Amino acid sequence: MKTLIKNAKIITMADVEYNCGCILFDDKILYVGEEKEFEADTVIDAEGKYVLPGLIDAHCHVGMFEDSMGFEGDDGNEDSDPVMPHLRAIDAINPFDRAFLEARKAGITTVVTGPGSANPVGGQFAAVKTDGICVDDMILKAPAAMKMALGENPKAVYNEKEEAPVTRMGTAALIRELLIKSRDYMEKLDAYNGDCEENEKPEFDMKLEAMIPVLKREIPVKVHAHRADDICTAIRIGKEFDIDVTIEHCSDGDAVAPVLEREKVPVMLGPTLSDRSKIELKGLTFDTYKNLSDRGLDVAIITDHPEITIENLPLCAVMAVKHGMDEMKALQGITITAAKNCRIDSRIGSLEEGKDADIAVFTDLPSCFGAECVMTFINGIKVMREN
Repeated sequence: MKTLIKNAKIITMADVEYNCGCILFDDKILYVGEEKEFEADTVIDAEGKYVLPGLIDAHCHVGMFEDSMGFEGDDGNEDSDPVMPHLRAIDAINPFDRAFLEARKAGITTVVTGPGSANPVGGQFAAVKTDGICVDDMILKAPAAMKMALGENPKAVYNEKEEAPVTRMGTAALIRELLIKSRDYMEKLDAYNGDCEENEKPEFDMKLEAMIPVLKREIPVKVHAHRADDICTAIRIGKEFDIDVTIEHCSDGDAVAPVLEREKVPVMLGPTLSDRSKIELKGLTFDTYKNLSDRGLDVAIITDHPEITIENLPLCAVMAVKHGMDEMKALQGITITAAKNCRIDSRIGSLEEGKDADIAVFTDLPSCFGAECVMTFINGIKVMREN
């Protein structure tokens, strides 16, 4: 089934815009550009509205900490052990969490969701589409990243339990220990696979096995780090083990902006539309969005849902622009930059031929206050329509 949206202002997020263009798609984008005549099963006149790629939240916990549920729906932190790399978000995501519906209504078509920050190593994030009744049918990429956390959260959780780690040193040491053991395990496994007669197969270890994609740089590590010294620790560990890290939250990013610029580390900024509820958030400001993006850093804008509810992702972009962030960079922060930071940009994040037909139609640019999403398509299927 082919759908054609015509008479649209198309913002492709691929360095080209069309003031009066059209887009043809089935489950993939078949054409995007100037107005042309096409045979299509469904033709939609956008009447001059804005057509953008579906929005992306690059760090949240949608489906993991469920709306209105309390403990029964709280599946984001398995804090029975500080090192849990083998946990998989897809085993906890509830597609019937109301947040998925609210995401679709806001034009958000993909969320990168996973474990919280109670543990130094929390488990595997997944990138999932926001429409479906079974998570297996919603997966874009799983695992999409490994979650690790520095600073206040793991300290507080395990101090309360009177267990390690209770210091930043202890948290970093547990992460290093896991990486060293995982590297040794991977080397032994590679040797066995290369010559099974000369080398002994290591005993299977589910935790170490889960770390292999990290060591092979197939997926990044999402490191929860608010404070400036924690940001630097994340970068240090990444360099020590030659793994890719992204800085999640980065509240003190301004304080170490020259370091971030030098290392070219992707950052996921947020949740900023919130109170300064703990000591690590005392420097929280939307000014950081402008300051880091002006230095050429790849800045994604995130909600950290449920800290900021998912439907307010566009509002976070509005606030970033209000505080000086370039408008196009803010839009990129909830589309193509978010996709690139999460390594899913081959599929989503921009309107280009061959990419998934994840499309959102707005009354204005979503970086403008008052813009409304009137239609959302995921994999070419209309999942939210204008009333």
